[in-house]
Amino acid sequence: MRKDFELEVLTREGSVLSVQAEEVIAPGVDGYLGVLAGHAPLVTALDIGLVTLRTSDGEQELLAISGGFMEVRPERTVILAETAERAEEIDRERAERALRRAEERLTAMDPCDVDVERARRALARAFNRLKTLG
Repeated sequence: MRKDFELEVLTREGSVLSVQAEEVIAPGVDGYLGVLAGHAPLVTALDIGLVTLRTSDGEQELLAISGGFMEVRPERTVILAETAERAEEIDRERAERALRRAEERLTAMDPCDVDVERARRALARAFNRLKTLG
């Protein structure tokens, strides 16, 4: 049995990553889930969070995603993400500014405002991008 599988991460803009992976851990809406080669077929919704993967070369990589879907088949896994950024592509200063803006927006909002959930998601995305950097 193979110990690796094809992993592809796609956004509307195109392919973010295409590698042979041994393992991927992704943020499902009900918690993180792991995938290895030969995994049973699965389609699941993804939440804001970190995708951690180990390539067949043993390298580990982190991506910040902001939701989407993941389709798993025994020899191929595809993540269709709203956004996906590799750690080396994230600008720390820009992410910190986005985090401060989201925090300020939330503290200034009326809790009954319909955009509170949108502001919370913006805060979660900004925090997730910084978490990817360590």
